Amino acid sequence: MNHNKQSGFTLIELVMVIVILGILAATALPKFVNLGTQARTASVKALAGAVQSAVAIAQSTYLASGNLTATSITTSDGTSVAVTVASGTPTAVGIVAMVTASSDYATTPTTLTGASTVTWTYTNSPTSANCNVLYTVATGLATYTVSGC
Repeated sequence: MNHNKQSGFTLIELVMVIVILGILAATALPKFVNLGTQARTASVKALAGAVQSAVAIAQSTYLASGNLTATSITTSDGTSVAVTVASGTPTAVGIVAMVTASSDYATTPTTLTGASTVTWTYTNSPTSANCNVLYTVATGLATYTVSGC
């Protein structure tokens, strides 16, 4: 007896699997394309939250010290932070000492002494100028822009 029976998939079955995979890929791909923008936006918002938390920590440490003429505070981890007198908000130098951003961010100005604002710009975004966090020393507020992320 000669058993020449071969097993495997026919050409039509293979083509149908490839077509089905192509359709699935075409419907799933747009969902994943936008994830980069969402990730950059989330990163910028998280950094703005970290800056606001750092300001709150600095101000509460400043007030708890009872010395409202101090120009610096020391946080619980030993970081010395320059603050503005009477309000306790971190100066530009102080906020950069408290907040460590990832290497995806560029900090400006490069000379922080005496600066009235600090900007962390996400450098790997399509339009970096519109993907950033701005800290204003006078108000102690962090605002973010995510229109270019």
